[in-house]
Amino acid sequence: MSRCFAMLKPGVVNRRLVGEVIERLEKKGIKLVGLKMMHVSQELAAKHYAEHEGKPFYGELVSYITSGPVIAMVLQADDCVTLVRKLVGSTKPSEAQPGTIRGDYCSHVSHNIIHASDSDESAEREVNLWFTENEIFDWDDTCKIWY
Repeated sequence: MSRCFAMLKPGVVNRRLVGEVIERLEKKGIKLVGLKMMHVSQELAAKHYAEHEGKPFYGELVSYITSGPVIAMVLQADDCVTLVRKLVGSTKPSEAQPGTIRGDYCSHVSHNIIHASDSDESAEREVNLWFTENEIFDWDDTCKIWY
């Protein structure tokens, strides 16, 4: 089992799609082990998007995730990052396939509705940035035989 960080951005909350998006992840068999709704501080946003600092879209990224509440999640599954990225779809809405979360709900790259770790290294960094160990609950999944 590996872990992945995912964040539902303010547009998901505003459009009342939180339950629908989480349901799609859970129906795939991905285990939700950390979940919280929060307002993102400028400091946390800067740390999260540090790799993009200096790029033309950096300010827009920070502005968007600090504009309203987000849903931060720690997900767990076999090869979690790869699995979640496939469900989420391409970052560019024009390239996101129908049936993916972005393909079905996102129309503009600057208002991308979901973030998902893009590597195991990023997942570890992001999980540790957004969650303390006390906020992660690895529970016994008695339905795991079905996934």
